[in-house]
This record gives sequence, C-alpha cells and structure tokens, in this order.
Amino acid sequence: MSEGPNKKRMVDGPSRQLPYPSTSGTARPVPFQQPSSLLTFSYTPSRTLEFTDSALRYYAQPPDGAELRYGYERWVRRPEEKGRLDGLLKAVSRVRAKVDASGGNGAGWLRDVGVVSWRGVITKLLTAPYEERDGWEMNVMMEGGTLYLEEHLSEARLAEKNDMTPHHRTRTYYGYAFESWCTSSNPHSVETLDGHPRGWGGDVDTNVQWCSVVKTKLGDTRMVIGGEVDCVRGKFTGQTDTFVELKTSLVIRGPQDESKFEKKLLKFYFQSFLLGVPEILVGFRTPSGRLTTVQSFKTIQLPRLVRGKPHAWDPLVCLDWGHRFLAYLKSVVGTDVQKTEDSHSRAREGAPQSIERKVWRVKFTPRVGVSVALLDSAGVDEVEAAEDRVGFLPKWYWEELQTDGVDRPAEHHATAAGTESTAVHGWKV
Repeated sequence: MSEGPNKKRMVDGPSRQLPYPSTSGTARPVPFQQPSSLLTFSYTPSRTLEFTDSALRYYAQPPDGAELRYGYERWVRRPEEKGRLDGLLKAVSRVRAKVDASGGNGAGWLRDVGVVSWRGVITKLLTAPYEERDGWEMNVMMEGGTLYLEEHLSEARLAEKNDMTPHHRTRTYYGYAFESWCTSSNPHSVETLDGHPRGWGGDVDTNVQWCSVVKTKLGDTRMVIGGEVDCVRGKFTGQTDTFVELKTSLVIRGPQDESKFEKKLLKFYFQSFLLGVPEILVGFRTPSGRLTTVQSFKTIQLPRLVRGKPHAWDPLVCLDWGHRFLAYLKSVVGTDVQKTEDSHSRAREGAPQSIERKVWRVKFTPRVGVSVALLDSAGVDEVEAAEDRVGFLPKWYWEELQTDGVDRPAEHHATAAGTESTAVHGWKV
C-alpha cells in the first residue's frame, strides 16, 4: 500500500541492509574482554538516582516451597518507559569527572569508548542470530566517535507493554517475588520483617534497582554497559566477582520443557556475561507459583550444557555477529557524520550553526536481517518526544560533550597505559 499524501516520512534517504547471520557455519572467534567495574548506583523508591549502594541486596537461601504469589496485591509496579540512557549517561559523566580529578583526561577516556548502551540492548543485539519470533528497533547516535544505542519503543508499543494480560502480569510478578525471597538487606542472615513470613525480603517495588556500569571490549570496540544486578553473594568487593543473577522457570517435566529451558539459557547467558556476573540462580516453579527447587549455574559453563543438542546455540556465533554488526553500523553512521563535519568545516567561519540532530533507526527482522536508516526531522521529533534533548541524548549531556574542545576522531585508538583492564583467565566462551 502506498503512503498517503499526509503520512509523515520517518526516514531521510535510503536504508542500508545487513543480512541475517547464518548459524550453521563456523564462527570466527572474536575476543571479549572480561567486564571490569567502573561504578555502581541505586534508584530509590521515588526513582531518584543516587551514587550509593542503598539498593544493594545480598543473596539468602529462599525457604522451601516459597509462594511466589505472596505480596502480589502490594506490588508497586513502575510503568514501562522509553529506553532512555539518562541514568547511564549520568554514570558516564561521573566516570569522566573521576578521571579528570585523578589527573587524567576524561574526554579522552570517552573518545576511546566505541559503544555506550544498556545491557538489555546489547543482549538483544548479540542474540539476534537465534531470534526467530521477536523483532526490535533501536535508535543510534554518534558523538565524538562514540555510538550511543537506545531501544526504540513507539507509543503504541509502550501502551501494549503496559497493558499486560492478567496471566502475563502474574508470571512477571513471580520473577520479582523470587528475587524478594532470595535476598536480604543483611549479608549474614535471611530477612525477618514484622507481619511477613521469615525470608520475605520486602514487598516488590520495581522503582528500586541496584545497577552496575562496566567497561569491556568486543573485538576492537571498547564498550561501556550498564544494567541491574539482582544481588551479591557474601559481600560486594567493588568488582563483579560476587554478582548473582536470579531467574525463574517452570519445572521441567519432559523433553519439550527441557528444550524450551535450554533456549532460554541463551539470554540468561548473555545478560550475565555482559556484566561479568559469574553465577545464575534459577528458581524452578509450578504453574501456580510455588517454588520447588533452586539450581545454581556458572555463567561460563552454560554453553557446554547445550552443545551438541538439536537446538544448541553457540556464543561464538553471537559475538561474531555482534562484532560485524557494530563494524557495519560504525561504517554507515560514521560516513554520514563525516559528511556533516566536512560541510561544517567548509562553512564560513563565525557563521551560526544549527544543532545537528542526527538519529539513525536500526530495525531487526527475524530471518531477514537489520536495516539502518537516517531519520528525518519528523522521526527525530518523535524520538525527542518534546523533551529537553538533542536526539535521544539529554541536552545537558550533549552540551557537556560540546565543551570538550577536541577534534572528533575517526577511529578509536588504544588507551593510555593503566586505563584498560586485562582479561582475567577463565572468562571465555
């Protein structure tokens, strides 16, 4: 069907295509550096970001047969929102300030970062080779040679995510309740709260989160990734070695259930792998929400559990695809950015320059591939959503980048000695 005369265009120029990756061939090994912690922060019940560990929780053994429906009617559920980078960018800004305060160059540190994004976005990107059902979209900007990636959710998609069916809502709550049964505010004992069963860690409030920001490297691309961490085992060391990811799954009753669970392990794996989380605890539950068993998995061992099976997945395929995708994205976006900078350099010195709002839309279609297109002004307006932004970057962050007073590099070079973490032996796929 052709577009009507009043339909707004959302892309400016032709889209570029990258074909769907093959999972049948031999993947090229791409090195992935062990994630190293930059900082942590907390979201409070009022959804205020603070650079403390106030939301940190400690793992505690859940009681046998815990009811995952407990506390459902008191659930404080944060509405689904656009996947903004604001919290992560506040962390990036804080890291830059710390580098400056220690005698380094914070702007230079950031110029050596190829990608900044949330863990959820990178997980979707890397697991795309095995995704057969759900497509996704992301918005992309490049500033100072760094790619910023945010998930794109249209207003219709946001409304759909907030309008969960009762069944879906209950299953979602089971996962949060499992986290409450498995965590405590005290590293040495289970929670004991007045008026609640022993072991209940507190009523669920999804405004509250403890987040970690790490630096890592995929191939030649340095990355800064942020994401929520459920709890730590024992104590928080300042690094990622005691992090624990908590998941729930239906009890396995036969080969079909086993196959479904093994497919889920792919996302479990990358969600933890990207933040350097070494342990995943899975609570198996009945359909009615009663906890039956809890099993611990070492993140680096998950690929071995599915190797050689009919629906096996290979993390090397995912990393190879991710590396090729980022290289492709940088070539597309970087070329357009360079054209813009060349036109500016030819402009008359002293002439006023309008703010460039270049945003690209990446669309992934299962079994087809990805397309990349530059949004037109109407598309950028939709992304900004009448907020104080340049594209999807908050205006304060964009202005901070403009005050660096340095040329934007075409490529990322090695950081100065002492600023890059070394890969720890054993963090392999």
